[in-house]
Amino acid sequence: MILIPRRLTRHEADGSRTVSSLDTTWEEVRSVRNEELSKSDWRAVKDRTLYADWRDYREFLRDLPATYDTPNEAADALNAYSKPEGWH
Repeated sequence: MILIPRRLTRHEADGSRTVSSLDTTWEEVRSVRNEELSKSDWRAVKDRTLYADWRDYREFLRDLPATYDTPNEAADALNAYSKPEGWH
């Protein structure tokens, strides 16, 4: 699932299509990252076992801004990350 759109496809009347790259900002990356962490907080409470795939995903999210040089790289990595089972 794409969390931060990075491409825009336009379908023209003549049947052709144009694909453009979309730039993102650190604010958008952090906003999506914070939302993903918030949605998965319930998995990390003391009385639940946090499975490795969820622990790794949450660590990936927390480290996202420090790991990548540009917001576009961070967004691409976030979109490409294999989400844990039960993610939606």
